[in-house]
Amino acid sequence: MAALRRWAGCLNFLRSSSRVLFSSRKPAVHKLGKWTNILYTSIASLTVGGGLCAVPFTQVDNLSHDSLIRRAASLVTGSSSTFLSQTTLALIDAITEYSKAVHTLVALQRRYVASLGKLTAAEEDSIWQVIIGQRAEVSDRQDECRRFESTWVNAVKLCETAAEAAYTSGAEQASITVQTNIQVAQSQVEEARKLSQDADKKLAETKVMEVERMSQHAASLESNNDEEDVPEAYLRED
Repeated sequence: MAALRRWAGCLNFLRSSSRVLFSSRKPAVHKLGKWTNILYTSIASLTVGGGLCAVPFTQVDNLSHDSLIRRAASLVTGSSSTFLSQTTLALIDAITEYSKAVHTLVALQRRYVASLGKLTAAEEDSIWQVIIGQRAEVSDRQDECRRFESTWVNAVKLCETAAEAAYTSGAEQASITVQTNIQVAQSQVEEARKLSQDADKKLAETKVMEVERMSQHAASLESNNDEEDVPEAYLRED
């Protein structure tokens, strides 16, 4: 009965508050917001005081500076890992495209060397135009690799700094995660670099073979010219 009487008193108070709040036809906006907040506060306090609140209030954890710093450090490591993954993917794609361009150039130059001396002047000029264009493609791909590699190196450094900051702030798990991401990224890039190094090696071998073959071809032409210049009398047997 006592609880019911308190509840009846609460309702009477709320009715009185409502009449005061909405008695004016054109209340000011800021006053209305103020009175509304007061009204909601009164409802909450009176309901709890009357013992009629069915849902208990839970106390919110008081976040300390250390806790907030750890959360911020975790966010930084997550963002750094995302940056690293994107730059890693871009660099691997760039290295792959560079390797393809080099292999194409190697195939063209070997085809030219194999056909040396068998081509007309027009055919040789046509092949050289293709080779020059492919060399430009290789150069462009190489520049792209350098550009993405520079960004990737910065991403690795950023992740290393974030990992150190997370560790010192107490976010050990976040630090371990980003360090693992760094190792995976470095391993993937290293595998891609092996492909480009193999392509560069084949290109160097092809250049050496081309120089040797062209030297032999030039010597052959010179020898033929010398034989043509020799008087016929010297070529006849005695």
